[in-house]
Amino acid sequence: MKFGGTSVGTPQRMNQVLQLITADDKPKIVVLSALSGTTNALVNISNAIGEGYRGEAAKKIEELEVYYRKFVDTLVSTEEGRNKANAIVSEHFEFLNIILKISFSEALNKDILAQGELLSTKLFSVFLEEINVDHVLLPALEFMSIDAQGEPQIGSIKVKLSQLLQHYPDTKLFVTQGYICRNARGEVDNLKRGGSDYTASLIAAALNAEVCEIWTDISGLHNNDPRIVDKTVAVEHLSFDEAAELAYFGAKILHPACIWPARSYNIPVKLLNTMEPEAAGTTIDEAALSVGVKAVAAKDGIIAIKIKSSRMLLAYGFLRRVFEVFEKYKTPIDMITTSEVAVSVTIDDSTNLQHIIKELEPLGTVETDTEQTIISIVGNEIAESRNILKKLFNSLSEVPVRMVSYGGSPHNISLLIASGFKKTALQSINAGVFGL
Repeated sequence: MKFGGTSVGTPQRMNQVLQLITADDKPKIVVLSALSGTTNALVNISNAIGEGYRGEAAKKIEELEVYYRKFVDTLVSTEEGRNKANAIVSEHFEFLNIILKISFSEALNKDILAQGELLSTKLFSVFLEEINVDHVLLPALEFMSIDAQGEPQIGSIKVKLSQLLQHYPDTKLFVTQGYICRNARGEVDNLKRGGSDYTASLIAAALNAEVCEIWTDISGLHNNDPRIVDKTVAVEHLSFDEAAELAYFGAKILHPACIWPARSYNIPVKLLNTMEPEAAGTTIDEAALSVGVKAVAAKDGIIAIKIKSSRMLLAYGFLRRVFEVFEKYKTPIDMITTSEVAVSVTIDDSTNLQHIIKELEPLGTVETDTEQTIISIVGNEIAESRNILKKLFNSLSEVPVRMVSYGGSPHNISLLIASGFKKTALQSINAGVFGL
């Protein structure tokens, strides 16, 4: 059971989490994110230290500590509980204040970012202890690891975690940190943003769990973005393939990497709402159950790159040379379309954009468009569904479409549009395709 930042963001929410994890007697592992807002605050602290604004960083650390002291006052009620909780807060903020005096490095940055999950789980453990809930706090840094390429090592996680659990044969409730791990050098590292979902999925796969539950503040994955579109409905069931497409193309409720461990070990994933636990939410498993469009997602921050070359005409090896440039700079491509004299691709990582452009220029004329959005329509066998393209393009008659990817996957039709048209596009698809 994984609980996100908003699910543990207040002492009242932690009480709700308590009700959910003690609702039955099944053995379970509870994965917690940092308290909502904490990771952003830690990123700002780390940036300030990295840029040499140590006074500003010290002020931000002090503000965050005040917030945690108030949190403790409401969370626990006994003197013993408050002493334990405040000692934990003191320990972690003392660490942050020591870092102010040390020369900054990327390894230190990772240490700073890990503090949120360490605090939330330790405080939650004190809270459980105070009300006599039998549990064990499992340090994620003792079993969660990634290799030199930043990929989690499921085999190693399985062995280490199983060995840890053997020490507690009679315990049924375990609490651990999401997001954080150790890298190939043994340093504190992380699974990137949204990584607590990933942690939960990896643990579920490593232990062959009955189910992996992702608890957030939304009742499952919706057919459209409820922040932009008024009428949306929860999708009750998705296949792993459909969920993977939606997560990758921008459905915020689910971390893209979360799907593959669950799919590899066939562990059902449920997306549930901490605030409305009785809501059905969304179940993700092997079966697609029905044919047709299920949902639409939008991915912002996309850059379109067009390489036009008269030499491309009938030239074999041209695409290989294009792709080698992106491979060299470890930049994944989202969409690709080709014509007789041009190839267009999209990327979502601008880190090496200038290097990429420079190396593509000998192949032809290179044009780039920033501030683009990929709109992805996802379902089962939609490439073969009658009238789907007609409905889709009728819906988007007022929206200029830059690229279309159709047929590459039976589950997905993707369109590239300028980000300024995103709201119009999502609302139009909701009406024209979903009839909402």
